[in-house]
Amino acid sequence: MSILIKQATADDASFLAQMILQSSRAGKKDGLFDVLFAMDDDAVVLQKIEQLTQTNAKSHCHYKNFLIAQMDGQFVGTLCSYEPRIATKETFIEALKEIGCGEEINKPLEVVYSCSFDTNKSRLMFDFMEELEGFIDVGILKALMQKSLLTARLKGYRIVRTIIEIGSLESEHFYKKLGFEIVEQKECDSYREIFGRAGVMLLAMEF
Repeated sequence: MSILIKQATADDASFLAQMILQSSRAGKKDGLFDVLFAMDDDAVVLQKIEQLTQTNAKSHCHYKNFLIAQMDGQFVGTLCSYEPRIATKETFIEALKEIGCGEEINKPLEVVYSCSFDTNKSRLMFDFMEELEGFIDVGILKALMQKSLLTARLKGYRIVRTIIEIGSLESEHFYKKLGFEIVEQKECDSYREIFGRAGVMLLAMEF
């Protein structure tokens, strides 16, 4: 079966939301967006994320940062690649406020940003690299990555980075399989308290 890679559009917001939520949970009950939106209703959380992919503020969650993989006419995977100098923390906060979030986002975001890394703005970032269940190990992630890196190389990038949670074994396995190596780890009690994971890892790959 051949894999087709396309640039995401606003019409793909529903699928992007599904993959973003799946990625943020990374095998645990609640991910960042469950906490940010303080909801137990998946339908509401997905609707909020859909809105987030289409805000005027172009955060890393914006649909224009995404590639989508298709097989036999079905969407099967996503990859977000973004430039930290454009999709900043401030842009993400602006996008969240644009969809109606208030002061409740401050605490979880403070925890996330305190338990993170100084991301070099000359490095490309990957996020939300996800596949639908049942499509594991058929080359989807590799095809998405190759397409994204081809574009990145034309922009002058030579190193790509990603941040995943410590204990997110499936994500770690896939990134290592694609050639990424762990550069740094950061453990934070506050992160463990909210998200149930010890902290985060920074991975990188030269291409």
